[in-house]
Amino acid sequence: MKKIFRNNRLIAAAFLTVFSLSAASPAMAMDNKDVPASLNYVGQLEKHQIFQLSVAGDVNNDEFTIYIKDEYGNQVYRENIKSSSFTKRFLFDAEELSNSPLHFEIYSKKAKKSIVYSINSNVDQVEKIAVTQIQ
Repeated sequence: MKKIFRNNRLIAAAFLTVFSLSAASPAMAMDNKDVPASLNYVGQLEKHQIFQLSVAGDVNNDEFTIYIKDEYGNQVYRENIKSSSFTKRFLFDAEELSNSPLHFEIYSKKAKKSIVYSINSNVDQVEKIAVTQIQ
């Protein structure tokens, strides 16, 4: 009987150790993120798609460069921003965006690292036809 309790304590200690280490790993990964940026699809306004870029930097990361490039690497847009945190919205024509993907690159000058997002827009038309028996 004592052997069973000893094994249960060992198993409980192992689970506690594993779960405490797995909970600490994501938190440490979040602290080491060099470019704290996110790009999200906001919605559609008439025939335009809206994307929002959010950068939540700190005092050490306060100089960013935004590049928007097409699929061939041609630069469509460039802007330098000196701010620790900012939000910027971009409006694109839905028809032009569906023809070729765009790449957003956010470069942190102090960290000397960048993060790249790709926007691919696919339009699918779905037609549903239902045939039901009435009698």
